[in-house]
Amino acid sequence: MERLTAEERLTLKTGAFGAVFLVSNAEPGMFAMIRESMAASGALSDASGVVKEALTVGPLPQLPRDSALEVEAVALPALTRAVAILRDKAPGEVEAYRSVVLAAADRVAGAHRGVALAEAAVIDRIRAALAGPA
Repeated sequence: MERLTAEERLTLKTGAFGAVFLVSNAEPGMFAMIRESMAASGALSDASGVVKEALTVGPLPQLPRDSALEVEAVALPALTRAVAILRDKAPGEVEAYRSVVLAAADRVAGAHRGVALAEAAVIDRIRAALAGPA
């Protein structure tokens, strides 16, 4: 297993944090967002090995601030790239990354009054991005 570069770790982090942001913003509400961010951090901290290192070490990703569509345009390709990076450098970690990102997305969606349709749709797009190129 090769070590990930700082840029590769940032790609994994951008995908994971972007996914959480997208789910959190699918159903707006300030109080909900606070509860959701706590739920997401719990899921992300459950990671181990290379995935934990990638998600906890180094700078936070710089996500676009203007719209969810811009975040989606950055986050979803980052998820697909992250899976490719792991497949290449740490194949045993691919499933762990997918699981952690989906667990965080599910926890965020369920943190406030269950999973809304908009949140479920975002999670489907996240799942597709994690599956890799068709």
